[in-house]
Amino acid sequence: MAESYRGVFGAIPYAIRNTDSWTMRVYGVVGALSAMFIAVVVTLALVDWMAETAEMDGGIFLFSRSLYVIAGFAAVAPLIAPLLFVARRHRRNDPVADGYDRKLAYTGFLFLVSLYVGMVISAPADLRDPSESVLVNALYALPSLAGVIPPIVAAGLVFWTHRRLRRSAADQSERADDPPAGEATDVDALDS
Repeated sequence: MAESYRGVFGAIPYAIRNTDSWTMRVYGVVGALSAMFIAVVVTLALVDWMAETAEMDGGIFLFSRSLYVIAGFAAVAPLIAPLLFVARRHRRNDPVADGYDRKLAYTGFLFLVSLYVGMVISAPADLRDPSESVLVNALYALPSLAGVIPPIVAAGLVFWTHRRLRRSAADQSERADDPPAGEATDVDALDS
């Protein structure tokens, strides 16, 4: 039986140790450090925000603090999801398609890039540096609310990739050869 890991903090090194993909190993380090950095920044910002609004009544301030925590979780969860999926797959020895670990690492890197793109789009006007880049200027021209779209699409791609590749190609072809439930097969025809 494979060695076990205990929770999220044990799953990340487990995934890095047990994968054959160097891309996943690199992503394991980069993704874990990025998730840790985001968690620290969100925690410190929340503490600062709570200190600034401590004298105010609940209501909208309490609600906005809750949304802040949810936004931080939404940024961290897709970063560590590829690592958790890979750790689970290796611990349970699940059948997956070729390149599962590597492709999940690619989606993790894509999510990291999408976070950056989302921050560029939603940056306040006074924090935007003038740029000669056509791409950056095009991102600045988008409405600030559009900054949530790249991370949402990339997070969806992480989970879609896992779902699509979690069974091996041989396993999927065997299923395609099986008749649908309720249909008679040649063997059933011979028995009657």
